[in-house]
Amino acid sequence: MRITGLLLLLFSMTAFSQDNYNLIVGTYTNICESKGLYVYDFNVNTLSFKEKNSTEGVVNPSYFTVNKSNNVIYSVNEDGTKSDVTSFKYNPATGKLQYLNKKDSEGADPCYIINDDKNVIVANYSGGSIAVFGKKNDGALTDAKQVIRHTGSSINKDRQEKAHVHMVYFSPDKKYIFSNDLGEDKIYIYSYNPEGGANTLTFKESIYVKPGSGPRHLVFNPNGIFFYVINELSATVSVFSYSYEKPQLIQELSLYAKDCTDFNSAAHISFSKDGKYLYATNRGDANTITVFKAHSNGMINQVQQITTGGEGPRNFAIDPSDNYLLVAHQYTHNIIIFKRDKTTGMLTETGKKIDVCSPVCLKFTANK
Repeated sequence: MRITGLLLLLFSMTAFSQDNYNLIVGTYTNICESKGLYVYDFNVNTLSFKEKNSTEGVVNPSYFTVNKSNNVIYSVNEDGTKSDVTSFKYNPATGKLQYLNKKDSEGADPCYIINDDKNVIVANYSGGSIAVFGKKNDGALTDAKQVIRHTGSSINKDRQEKAHVHMVYFSPDKKYIFSNDLGEDKIYIYSYNPEGGANTLTFKESIYVKPGSGPRHLVFNPNGIFFYVINELSATVSVFSYSYEKPQLIQELSLYAKDCTDFNSAAHISFSKDGKYLYATNRGDANTITVFKAHSNGMINQVQQITTGGEGPRNFAIDPSDNYLLVAHQYTHNIIIFKRDKTTGMLTETGKKIDVCSPVCLKFTANK
């Protein structure tokens, strides 16, 4: 009886543990031979991976978002003034992506996309606009219900000659949408009403970063009290407290590599799931990822900065086990896999990589 009970316990533990997840990769298709979106079966223990499925004939699905039910994917199609937003039915078991429909992105070069139960919201970089789309019953996109166009510029005449919306992001309570505008050196905050139709987003306030910074991406810490902005042009991280009536800047740190003071181009920022460590990539001549330890007062300090092992580190993702960090390299066409120490936050090379054309966006989902 004891042996039988032990066997049942072991079987139960095995049945409910999960080692394999889907890794979805968004790519550029106009640089090298790419099918668009790829779905890999990825084992978080062995780091083995295998392509399960992919799209065909999809133009530059550089960024994408997966719905809460894990059965629909929405991607941007970053293609200048011909840019679209596309919806796909997603079967996580097989990795199959079935085209549903597409809509004009309502602005050139969409570069970020988010969704909730009611809406899909897109940031158009060259168009300087935010577009809000509704969802049909099958997950397909409706026509745009609202388009907000930013205007303005800043001091970098080459990169900040006009508004460049680079991100849209839900606040932790989902009451607001934050939007980084690289061209204006501003972070817009909009009140969010999912059922608001043409007034889904209403302007609440905006905050400035230092002139010439170029805010690109942001992330909230898991407790929702602080948020962290990565500035592309100045290669800095700005820390804001969200506990005041108006967000307050409390710290700013550089991402410059010690041996690289030439061209820096900060890209993505994200927390480990436990909220203890913050990671940030820097492209240009640096090609690094920096690890920061986060403290209870919101402040951060650098604990490591290493090369990412490729060129053009864009988006990165931490696997569901919190043990590995994967970096997508746009120019060397690979995803480099790092081991992550949960105690120190520090990264070490595993020697493992996934070769794929111009990867830009990485997300893990359940495989069922």
